[in-house]
Amino acid sequence: QVQIVESGGGSVQPGGSLRLACATSGFILPYYAIAWFRQVPGKEREAVSCLSTSDGSTSYAGSVLGRFTISRDNRGNTLYLQMDNLTPEDTAVYFCAATSKAFIVTSSEMYDYWGQGTQVSVSP
Repeated sequence: QVQIVESGGGSVQPGGSLRLACATSGFILPYYAIAWFRQVPGKEREAVSCLSTSDGSTSYAGSVLGRFTISRDNRGNTLYLQMDNLTPEDTAVYFCAATSKAFIVTSSEMYDYWGQGTQVSVSP
């Protein structure tokens, strides 16, 4: 049974940093893609960053490029999202998700497994 649990959300002032963690377990496939999405009320879920475990390739939304960094621990069980220079526009619930697709996927519809989400709030 695949399990995904996010942590690390919180409140921070503009310009601050947070690191989100996504603990995963139960995958039986050797390669898959895993990603961070975010969602604000009334808007569609947005892909923030994605990582393919097959080759380590990554992708970022234009709005976070240069500020956010996705990574995995050496054991491959935990995914991280380092978020720097945060702005109020980054305020959202952040979700970790995984798909059996082994390549970069940015459509939320392609993801099979989701965590419960963690709130990130950026305000003065």
